[in-house]
Amino acid sequence: MALFHRVVLINVSAVACLAAAAAYGFATSGSGDGAVAVPVPDARTAGYCRALHDALPQKVQGLSRHGVGSRSELVTGWGDPAIVLRCGVPRPAVDDDPEADGVDADGVSWSVEKGSGGSLVLTTTLRLAYVEVRLPKEHAVDIGPLTDLAAAVKKTIPEL
Repeated sequence: MALFHRVVLINVSAVACLAAAAAYGFATSGSGDGAVAVPVPDARTAGYCRALHDALPQKVQGLSRHGVGSRSELVTGWGDPAIVLRCGVPRPAVDDDPEADGVDADGVSWSVEKGSGGSLVLTTTLRLAYVEVRLPKEHAVDIGPLTDLAAAVKKTIPEL
């Protein structure tokens, strides 16, 4: 039996693409190391993210905390190049893959994806809000940053 896939081509204007991106729920804010997408979660998730923002450590792996291009409580960074945390991101598709890489750091489970330029993208799993941490190549050598963040995540974002 042969399987066939239907390909549908759609002509979409640039304005429609921008409107769709805005409706999808992301804004960007510039930072010294490029634009960082600021998630726009639902109200319940935003509440968890505000609590997480207040509980985050001032230092991660000895690197000082700073804003990343905006004053959003949903995005925080440490160091330069920055370790960037975004709270309220969508559930990553990799969570549906039983063969996907994952790691546990002090009781918080994270999915692991390779990013660009040797970076890693780690996203919490099994929590009521998804937290993404991007580790630039310089910091993508171990789970130390996740260990530093675990207490704040466990305290503020309940498990499913």
